[in-house]
Amino acid sequence: MKNLAYSLLMISLFTFTACDNDDNPPVVPVDPDPVSENINVTGMLTGVNNWTSDNIYVLNQKVVVDAGATLNIECGTIIKGTAGTGSLASALVVARGGTLNANGTVDCPIIMTSESDNIEVGQTAGTNLGINDRGLWGGLIVLGYAPSSFSGDVSEVQIEGIPADDTFGLYGGNDPSDNSGSITYVSIRHGGALIGEDNEINGLTLGGVGNSTVIDNIEVVANTDDGIEFFGGTVNASNLLVWGQGDDGLDIDQAYSGTIDNAVVVLGDVSDHALEIDGPEGSLNGQFELRNITIIGSQVTEDGEYADYRSNAMGHTTNLYALNFKASSDIELDNDGVANNYNSGLLSFGTFEIVVPEGATIESIFNNKAENVAVDGFGSTASSIAANENTVGANTANLAWSYSNTAAALGW
Repeated sequence: MKNLAYSLLMISLFTFTACDNDDNPPVVPVDPDPVSENINVTGMLTGVNNWTSDNIYVLNQKVVVDAGATLNIECGTIIKGTAGTGSLASALVVARGGTLNANGTVDCPIIMTSESDNIEVGQTAGTNLGINDRGLWGGLIVLGYAPSSFSGDVSEVQIEGIPADDTFGLYGGNDPSDNSGSITYVSIRHGGALIGEDNEINGLTLGGVGNSTVIDNIEVVANTDDGIEFFGGTVNASNLLVWGQGDDGLDIDQAYSGTIDNAVVVLGDVSDHALEIDGPEGSLNGQFELRNITIIGSQVTEDGEYADYRSNAMGHTTNLYALNFKASSDIELDNDGVANNYNSGLLSFGTFEIVVPEGATIESIFNNKAENVAVDGFGSTASSIAANENTVGANTANLAWSYSNTAAALGW
C-alpha cells in the first residue's frame, strides 16, 4: 500500500508540473525509505537461492535447503521466523548435502529473529523484544554426513527439533570432511519453539556437521532451549556467544570431535548450565577440544551451574575463566562412566581461573558425583582469582560486534 500510494503521488506531481510549465522539467521527490519487501518462504529450496539485504525473509514453518541446493545469504540480511509449535514451528534447516553460505561481517551481520521483532531493513536490532522473549520461532539447524556416535551403532538418526516423519531431519554418516557451507557473523535471537513435551529447538543445532564447514562469529540470544548444540560431527567452531538461554549455553553430544575456540556464555534469569558435555552413545568414540572459554553466571537463576560432564564424556577443556556464579554452583563429574574417563585420561582439564564466590572454595566447586568411582586431583588445575585479573578465557574483543555486547552492557 505504501508503494502504491507513493506511485500515485508521483503521477499526480508529474502531471501537475508538466501542465503548469512545459519549459521546465518536472520535480520528482525522492523516497527517503529504501525499497524493500517481506518475502514469505516455505518448504524445500532447490537449486541456487540468493537472499539479499534489501528484503526481509519470513520463514513460514520449515524452510529446508535440500540436498544439492545452495542458499546464499547476503550480509545485513534479516530473516524472521513465524510463531508456531509442533509441526508448525518455523526453522531454517540445511539438510544433508545442502549448502548454506550465510556470511555477514563485523559491520554487517546477518540477523535471524522472530516475526514479532520490529527490526527493519538496514537495522541490526529492534526495540520491542528483550532477553526474556523466548520461543517465538524455531532456529537454525544444520545437518551433515560426518561421523556421530548413536545408540545401537546405527549410521544415522533424526535430529532433535524435527518431527520423526520429516526425512530431511536425518544426520550422520562417515565423511568427517563433509561441507555444509560457511556461516559467519550471524545473530540468532528469540528462538526455541516447542515441538513436543520437553523438546524445543536450539538456537543453532549442528548435527553430524563436517570439518570443511565454517562456523565462526555466531551469537545466540534468548533461546528457550540450548544456545548451540553439537550432535556428533567434526566441525570446528570459533568466536561463539550465547546469552540468556533457557537451558544450557554450549552442549556437546554423541562423540563430537571438533574444537570450540573462543566462546562466551552469559547466563540469564532462567539458564541452567553454561556447559553441558556428553560423550558417545554407541561404540564410536571421539574427543572434543574446548579452549579459551569465558562463562558468566547469574545470581538470579534457580540453577545456573558452571559445567556438567556426563555419560562417558571424552575430551579436553582448558583456558576457562568463570565469574559471577553462586556459591552453590558447581562443575560436576556426573556419573561413574565419566569419572572412569577422567581417571584414564580420556577426559582432562587444563587451566581454569575462577572468581570464587563468597561461601565457596575451589574444592567445593569441583564435585565428583559418581556413586562408585573415586577420583584424585579433580580441580587441581584451577585457581582462585579476583575479577578482571584473568590471564585465560575468551578474547572478548572478537565479539564486540554482537548485539549482546550492547544489550547486556558487556563493555567489550
